[in-house]
Formats: sequence, C-alpha cells, structure tokens
Amino acid sequence: MGLIKAGLDAVGGAFADAWREFFYCESIEQDTLACKGEKRVGGRSSNKKGTDNIITNGSIVAVADGQCMMIVDQGRVTEVSAEPGEFIYNSGTESSVFYGDLSEGIMGMLRSMGRRVTMGGEPGKDQRVYYFNTKEIMGNKYGTPSPVPFRIVDRNIGLDIDISVRCHGEYSYKITNPLLFYANVCGNVTAAYTRDKIDSQLKTEVLTALQPAFAKISEMGIRYSAIPAHTAELSDAMNAVLSAKWAEHRGLAIVSFGVNAINASEEDERMIKELQRDATLRNPTMAAARLAGAQAQAMQDAAKNQGAGGAFMGFAAMGMAQNAGGANAQNLFALGQQQAQQAAPPAAPAPAQPAGGASAAGWTCACGAAGNAGKFCAECGKPKPEQQGWACACGAVNRGKFCAECGKPKPAGAPLYQCDKCGWTPPDPHNPPKFCPECGDAFDENDAK
Repeated sequence: MGLIKAGLDAVGGAFADAWREFFYCESIEQDTLACKGEKRVGGRSSNKKGTDNIITNGSIVAVADGQCMMIVDQGRVTEVSAEPGEFIYNSGTESSVFYGDLSEGIMGMLRSMGRRVTMGGEPGKDQRVYYFNTKEIMGNKYGTPSPVPFRIVDRNIGLDIDISVRCHGEYSYKITNPLLFYANVCGNVTAAYTRDKIDSQLKTEVLTALQPAFAKISEMGIRYSAIPAHTAELSDAMNAVLSAKWAEHRGLAIVSFGVNAINASEEDERMIKELQRDATLRNPTMAAARLAGAQAQAMQDAAKNQGAGGAFMGFAAMGMAQNAGGANAQNLFALGQQQAQQAAPPAAPAPAQPAGGASAAGWTCACGAAGNAGKFCAECGKPKPEQQGWACACGAVNRGKFCAECGKPKPAGAPLYQCDKCGWTPPDPHNPPKFCPECGDAFDENDAK
C-alpha cells in the first residue's frame, strides 16, 4: 500500500509542480537586508497545491530597482540578477509542459515522477529565490563612549602631538556584493534578515576603525574641528580601514559618514591655542606688536592707580621690567625688518654692458666688473677706455648725427665712418679698413655717419 500511495503522490506532485510560477518581492523595507521571494497565488489560481521551494522551468522572477535577485538550487547559488525587469528561469530540473518543447516537457515530468517514487512521493530538491536590498541603509547612529586619539599635525609651526576627541553622528552603508553577504552573513534565511541582527557588530567595528581613519585624515593636514567639512575623505578612510572585514568578507561598504560634532577636551584645546600663540612670537615683528600692546596696557593700568605714588611706582616697575628683559619693541621691530630684507629675493642683475661701455651707474671694464666710477677699474686696475665718437661743443661724446645732451647736429669734418657694432672709429674716417679691428665686422654703408 505504501508503494501505491507513493506512486499516487509522485504523480499528483509532478502535475502540481508542472505549472509555471511567478516570484516577486514587494518594496523591501529600510530595516530589511535580505528576504525570501514569494510565489504569487491568487484566488483564481489553479497552482495552489505546488510544492514549496520548487521552481519549475519557465518560471518568471520579477526584479525591481534597488533589488538583487538570487536563486539557490540545492544550497548552491545558480542565478544572480540585479537588472530591473523580468528574469525567466530555465536552468532547473523540474520540467513543465507549458514551457519549451511539449515532448521534452512530458518526458521531464515522467522522469520527475520516477524520482519522486523513490523519495516516497516527495521531489527531493530545494530551490529558493532570495531578494537583497541594494539601496543605501541610512540612519545608523554612532557615538564614541570614550575619547578617541587624534593626531594634530601643523607643519607651519612644527606641531605634532596626540590629543583625545569625542564625536557622534550617523553613517550609511549598502550591500555591494550579495554573493558574499549571502555566503558569510545571512545564509539560508527562512523569511527575512533584518539590520538589527548585524548593526551592533557593525557599530563596534566602525568605532574601532575611527582611530586609524583619523590618523589618515590628520596626515592630510585636516584639523579635527574641520572634519565635518571633509566627510567624503573620512568615508574613504573608513572604507580603506574596513575593506578587509566589510568589503572582502561581508560584501558591505560605507556610503557616507556624517559627523554631527567633534570636540577635544578643554585641556587639549587650551594647550593647542597656547602652542599656536607662542609659535607666532617666533616672528620678531609679531613679538614686537605683542610687547607694544602689553606695554600700552601696563601704562593704562598704571595710570588708573589711585594717587601719584601708585602711578609713579607702576611706571617705574614697567621701566625696570623693560631694562631687565634686554629687549624692547623698537629692537624687535628692527630685527623683523632686517629678517624681511634678508628673506627678500635678490634684485635682478643689470644687463651687461659691452666691454669698455659706461652707464649711469658707472662704466664696465673688459674683465666684467661693473659700476666703476673712477678712471681705473676697481678689480683689475685697467684704465677707463676712451669713449669713441665725435665730441660736441658741450663736451658730450656722441655717435649719432645729433648730440644726445644739447641736440646740436654733428659738425662737418667729423668721422664719416664708425663701426655700427662696437662703435670703433678709424683713425682716418674717410678711409676705413675693410674690417673693424675690434669686433671683425665689415665696414659698409651702415657704418657711414
């Protein structure tokens, strides 16, 4: 009797599972990370006796935006799709007479009946559809129960110290690899996997990763008080620290990391301000301004003293303090100006004058020494070369057709030829040589004056 019952159950079950199914998932809630797909069975449906966890060939699986569908056959992932639309399952072992070739469907049903008889009328397989929430999971609050070390680096003043800060805010994450999330986190879930089952662990790991993430932020030169304006850099730093645990093991990634407030202790903030203020006094000008302000305040305080004796004693004490200190505001201002002049870039050198040439700042010798004011070179002792050209009545030596000082024209009988390259005038201006003995330039019509 048992064999007959098993045969009848096998035949009935094979016919019941021959219908094509339609799997879907309603909008996944914000708190749900993964859930099992539902088989739609309406009031007028004839597919009400099909076996659970059986997917017939030709079944349709609907995928919406923000979802990733996964089909698990006998515990092994066989299909994955994150593209919105309709997915047709055709790689199963349960045939249907309503999909594909009719003869192949009938033969498949007969084979399924034979397998079910050997299993006591049951199909002996498990096929499931899972949906994963690939949207951003927001609203994950965090807060540091104890201070977190933060390194302060200020290269402008040479500051490099560690302080303790407290911060709180929210972060968001998302599933980036559903395969890893299914294999290592949710597994063969029967209904739904919600965020409350993993949020506590994620929050602990986030707080643990804050310290190395803050170290990366401080290396960028970002102050702890400016971190709320650099949440993108902080998210990248957090993902870099958590990549081994989250991305490579769970298929998760931080999308954004928000900081509502970050504060250091009053002692640390006071210490940082004092160090920064003291560092500015390394500049003599800043120190002079600070000293001048202190002296002015001291004079005001001394003037407020009751009685002439109190005011006199106040001014006397201020003078004694000035003399004992060994420095005053005027000396510091002078030192600051001296350092500024030393730090200023050197002036551009004057253009070199040709050998034997003279300028308003002096004449340049053939050895290269410029700025000579006397008749001999200050470096090599050579005499000042005579200026070549025609002498005007005002005493100026010129090379052009008019005097550069008084504007008189060049008198008749002056040299008719003069080298246009170096200014050399031949002894006989009417009969110049073919080449200039000074620079080697040929005499032509350009040299005629």
